[in-house]
Amino acid sequence: MKSFTLVLILLLSAVRSYAQQAPGKFDKDSLAHILEQAVNDSIKARVSFRLSDEWEETDTTLSKKYMQSGKRFSKGYPFLQGVTLFYEARRLTAAAPDSAAKMFMQAENILKKFPGKDALLFRSMCWHDYARVFHFEKDDPETYVNLLVNRAIPLAQKAGDQLYLGKNYLDLAYGFKNLKEYAKAKAYLQLSIETLRNQQGNIKYLATAYHTLSENYSLSGDSAKAALYLDSMRVLLAPYPEANEWLDYYAGESMRLTIAEKFEQSLAVAEKGIALARQLHQPYPEQRLLLQKFYALYNKKDLQQARSVALDLYSKQPFMNNSANRLLLFYGLVVTNEDLKNIPEAFQWLKRYSYLSDSVAQSNLETKINALEIKFRNAEHQRKITELNASNDKANFALKRTILLSWSLGLVSILLFMILLLAYFFYKNKKRTAIQQEQIKVSHAMLLGQEEERKRVARDLHDSLGGLLASTKINLSKIAGAVNTSNRPELEGIIAQMDTSVTELRRIAHNMMPEMLLRLGLEAALKDLCDSFSSEKTTIRFLSFGIQTNIPQGEQLIIYRIAQELLTNAVKHAAAKSILLQCNQRDNKFFITVEDDGTGFNEDMLHENKGMGFISIKTRVAYLNGTIDIVSRGNQPGTSINIEVYVATKI
Repeated sequence: MKSFTLVLILLLSAVRSYAQQAPGKFDKDSLAHILEQAVNDSIKARVSFRLSDEWEETDTTLSKKYMQSGKRFSKGYPFLQGVTLFYEARRLTAAAPDSAAKMFMQAENILKKFPGKDALLFRSMCWHDYARVFHFEKDDPETYVNLLVNRAIPLAQKAGDQLYLGKNYLDLAYGFKNLKEYAKAKAYLQLSIETLRNQQGNIKYLATAYHTLSENYSLSGDSAKAALYLDSMRVLLAPYPEANEWLDYYAGESMRLTIAEKFEQSLAVAEKGIALARQLHQPYPEQRLLLQKFYALYNKKDLQQARSVALDLYSKQPFMNNSANRLLLFYGLVVTNEDLKNIPEAFQWLKRYSYLSDSVAQSNLETKINALEIKFRNAEHQRKITELNASNDKANFALKRTILLSWSLGLVSILLFMILLLAYFFYKNKKRTAIQQEQIKVSHAMLLGQEEERKRVARDLHDSLGGLLASTKINLSKIAGAVNTSNRPELEGIIAQMDTSVTELRRIAHNMMPEMLLRLGLEAALKDLCDSFSSEKTTIRFLSFGIQTNIPQGEQLIIYRIAQELLTNAVKHAAAKSILLQCNQRDNKFFITVEDDGTGFNEDMLHENKGMGFISIKTRVAYLNGTIDIVSRGNQPGTSINIEVYVATKI
């Protein structure tokens, strides 16, 4: 455990050192120190491979030593066998590109068997370096771009390594730039910058992205934007005055100044870059800067000096290893000698240029023919596989058709059964609904008959018996006035009883058929109903909102009876001291709410209770297609009853 912690600290230290050093540098001493610790061979193998990579450009002997060390530590680790092949292929790329390409694919075949982001990252690196073989060794930028887009970048995205993903976007932009697809190059350069911006160790790649984007704008004729990105690059590299990336900055700035026709400034920048390249022992960047110096001299019309620089560059490696560089230089010597009126020499360089141009075109053609041949062979293999599987496909198709038919018949049978079942339930529900509707009609007819009978009895009581009692009272009052004083108290007592009887008779008649409802409408009748139930023990408040006067009288009477039953229950059964009756109407919806502080009850008891009061409420609500909602907490005080019914409105 202590060894692992120590290794982790050393690795983090190496990463911090890398972040603080010039871009492109790495703390090799910190990595080498890890190899001296008591860590497992897997860690030592990875560190050895990384050191081999770091020493490749400056000390090939030491690089080879670390490669052998990494291979030794990788024994017994199948995953690291693939990693070993990757690093060996990388060392072979310049000397034996075809062998390197095969090894990259062998490494990919091993690594794709392993899950995890580590394997995905190394697979992306395999495809990336495999693509570079086509670009830099085979002069085939199209294949390079396709492999990055379809292989390397998707794997880098899955691996989640933003730094390496940003590098892939940057290299893809190189490919599009070399294909003269400047718009696509610009898009991927900007994507690379966005991806790299907040990543640790990003300075090398971010500086290169700024440089490449500035060149892209320079070649497009936009000197102002080219200067903007070069300024960003200069600010980024300011803490590292001896960084290799300054060579790219000087090359980009020299190009921009030449295009802007500031030739003296361009030459000064190029010379400064050449001096730094020699100091850092970087031959290829020095030669790129010599090419920019040539362009500045040629455009300045200092033709003899331009010719000297070009001839000097013609003898230098590795610049002349690249066919694209040779084409640029040959064409430059053609136009320079032509402007110097040195026609024979111009003609010689033109022949070299034409021959090389044809060779490059032929090479690209051969590469495309090889790709087509591979596609043809794959198609032939696929055709044979198709023919071999044809009979099996037919048999499988017949079997599948039989199975499908069986399943179809089964599903149709199930569907028919479901339809019959739904039809049965629909019929039962419709029948039950019809019975309920018939019961509601019968109950309403009974209630209607009761109302008619009440109306008749109330009229008889009020008009006949009420009038008779009133007449009797008047006659008794006359007799009381004529008799002697000794019998007068008895007669006055009888008269008082007659008054009470008349009042009680009128109350009974009013309850049986509310005269206020017939004369003044529902709202006035409900208010009068609340007043009649109010007493010293019980306070009743009545609130109404929007009650219309055009509700049919029969429905007004039903609503009145519902309210009457609710108040009776609250006063009689709940012994409520405070009651609120609220009625309001919205269009054809009528809402009745009764709230009291009386004794609560369990709602389930209402379904067991066969009392006529609650049954009549339910019947009347059902007739008006309404609903009842009762809120009560059992033995706790307080009940709230909310009723919603539908009423017709007369036009």
